[in-house]
Amino acid sequence: MDSFLGRYRNLSLLLLLVVGQLLLLAYQVRSSQDVPLIRVWAVAAVAPLARGLESGRAAASGFFSDYFILRDVRAENERLKKELGELRLKNHFLAAELASAERAKALEQYRARIPSKTLAVRVIGAGVGPDTKTVFVDRGSSDGVQKGMAAITPEGIVGKVVAAYPMASLVQLITAQGAVASVVSQKSRVRGALKGTGGALCTVDHVENKDPLEPGEWFYTSGNDRVFPRGLPAGQVTLVREGRGGKEVLVAPSALKSRIEEMLIVLDGVHGLIPPPGEPPAEGVSLLPPPPPDGQTAEAAAAPSSNSGALTDADRLAERYRRLTAAQGVQLGVKGRVADFAREPAAAADPAAKKAETPAPGRMEPPRP
Repeated sequence: MDSFLGRYRNLSLLLLLVVGQLLLLAYQVRSSQDVPLIRVWAVAAVAPLARGLESGRAAASGFFSDYFILRDVRAENERLKKELGELRLKNHFLAAELASAERAKALEQYRARIPSKTLAVRVIGAGVGPDTKTVFVDRGSSDGVQKGMAAITPEGIVGKVVAAYPMASLVQLITAQGAVASVVSQKSRVRGALKGTGGALCTVDHVENKDPLEPGEWFYTSGNDRVFPRGLPAGQVTLVREGRGGKEVLVAPSALKSRIEEMLIVLDGVHGLIPPPGEPPAEGVSLLPPPPPDGQTAEAAAAPSSNSGALTDADRLAERYRRLTAAQGVQLGVKGRVADFAREPAAAADPAAKKAETPAPGRMEPPRP
């Protein structure tokens, strides 16, 4: 058998191939398939490889696509962050400009209302040192600023000028160590010396234990220090207790409750009046005029009355200032003498008394002392 197969090996192989082909044809006919089995086997063998190649291509394509998309998204995110930062800076800048304009407007209104001659200045820097209590302002000796002049705001006193340069000045805050201002309490008229401690609060020295004083009471400048005009708010009492050599009084400066950006330098001070007890210090707010009485029109109420001579307390106070300065021969806004607004005018306000003082015709009025 082996010799037969060995002798007819080629013929045997041909017969096996023919028989195999016939069997495959018979299977294909029986299964009713038009696709050759060789193609089925070829597709079955190549399909996994093609599927793997396609999966790799899709993954690579998706990776590069996502990479470029994410790169664009990252660039867009950076651009949006930059724009947001610029808008925030612009918003802060506009808010600061609006607040500065409002403070400047309030400062100008206060400047026009007080009788003292003042100069508006802006803070341009702080003094040297970590715990300094001095600031530089943008006006100096070339604008009339001199050493020893007072610095104020509508809320109260700020400090005084300790150095005047040609284009700038150095202002020492009232809270600085060694700063002093002569003050008087609003309610009980207790006098003392407001001194800076280097912190946020000030002390009031020379107050005896018997002097009536209570927390919440306001201190005003008395004018005795020859620096601050009388009648400016200094601060409110936060602590009062008896001590060995006198009362220990702590005062919170009203003008230094927040950061100072603008202030007024008093070039020519005019003493004012201390408000009566119970009246809060003026804060520079705008108020409407009082309503007219029932049955009276606004025009009639706005007309000045012959009896009162003024409609509001501010008008009466301004008229009193004019009479006092005229009686003392002082001109407001001109550097020189300072009017004393605590002294009543020599002329009587009563028309009857004024008529009695008028000399009769033909008589010589004796000279006044």
